Amino acid sequence: MFQTMQYTGTKEENYELLIKQLDALLEGENDAIANLSNAASLLNQFLSEVNWVGFYLWKNEQLVLGPFQGLPACVRIPYGKGVCGTALAENTTQRIYDVTQFEGHIACDAASQSEIVVPMYKDAEAYGVLDIDSPSIGRFDDVDQHYLESYAATLLNHL
Repeated sequence: MFQTMQYTGTKEENYELLIKQLDALLEGENDAIANLSNAASLLNQFLSEVNWVGFYLWKNEQLVLGPFQGLPACVRIPYGKGVCGTALAENTTQRIYDVTQFEGHIACDAASQSEIVVPMYKDAEAYGVLDIDSPSIGRFDDVDQHYLESYAATLLNHL
């Protein structure tokens, strides 16, 4: 059984523990929806100051809402549009300090002020994105980006 825990190390140590927890949690399970659901839930309980954590999956030439934690969200995002579509199109993490300054931002939750989106590619094919929103401007930094990219890579090993 999984229990929530208090992370008491440095930010880096806590992220390293989180990634180990993800790897252990998904070990032996090959159902993508189950793994994406647990990955979203684990991140949501780990991160502070976030209001949405989840995945958009690449289907039929667009991003389609996948497992998430938070308020109901936009269901479809066109390739290259918004922060999520841009992350996938450019295959680079988008770390947005203030979403009001991102031209073409798609506002699914009016409370979101900053966002980080990690593109996910498996075997050189688009898989989707990890999307995290925060009600705080400037919530995400270099450390978050580095470890969230590692988190997504660990997850992809189980998909």
